[in-house]
Parts: sequence; structure tokens; C-alpha cells
Amino acid sequence: QAQLVESGGGLVQAGGSLRLSCAASGRSFSMSAMGWFRQAPGKEREFVAAMSWNGRSAFQSDSVKGRFTISRDNGILYLQMNALEPEDTAVYYCAAKKGPYGSKWPDEYDYWGQGTQVTVSS
Repeated sequence: QAQLVESGGGLVQAGGSLRLSCAASGRSFSMSAMGWFRQAPGKEREFVAAMSWNGRSAFQSDSVKGRFTISRDNGILYLQMNALEPEDTAVYYCAAKKGPYGSKWPDEYDYWGQGTQVTVSS
């Protein structure tokens, strides 16, 4: 059974950094686009960043552009988060889609992790 597992979340002060990781098991996602989403309490799931299957194409939401970087290496998806703000507080989810190119739409993703909590204090 395919599974995505996120790690690296935690509590950090505003201006700090965290790196999230997402590891896959049960099947290979080497031919799949992958992405990061987040959901804050009382809000809908929000796109953060996505990357194509080969890592050559990536894009981020405007709210994190210049601060967050998505990457993938040896089957692990990463999200480097710098200059964190209290507004970045949310549960962060890793997702994979069967197609090769990323998307900002959650409905286009087929596999989801359980999420990792990121809390940014002011």
C-alpha cells in the first residue's frame, strides 16, 4: 500500500527555519509530480509548492515565494522553509499525483500523507 510520511515539523520562532521531508513507501513516485499543501485551523487546504517528476519544474504560491523552496532527491521530497511567519502555522501535507507535472489543485493529487504540524510563534 502506497504511503507518504512527512517529518520535520515543530515549533519555531518567527524568522526561523524548518525543513520538512516526505518519504514514500509501498510504491515508487519517481514518475509522479509531488507537492506540499497546508491547512490552518478553520481554513481550507492551501497550495504551497509543487514539483514535476524530474525536478526540472517547480512553482510556489505567492504567499511563500522567496521564502520556501521545494526539492526532491533520491525519492524524498523536501520543503525548506525560511523566514517563517506566524501566518505559516498549519499542518503541512505532502501529496503525489499520477501525472508528471505539478498542480496547485488538491483534487488532482492521488496520494496524501498524514501531515506534520508547523507552529510559528511571534
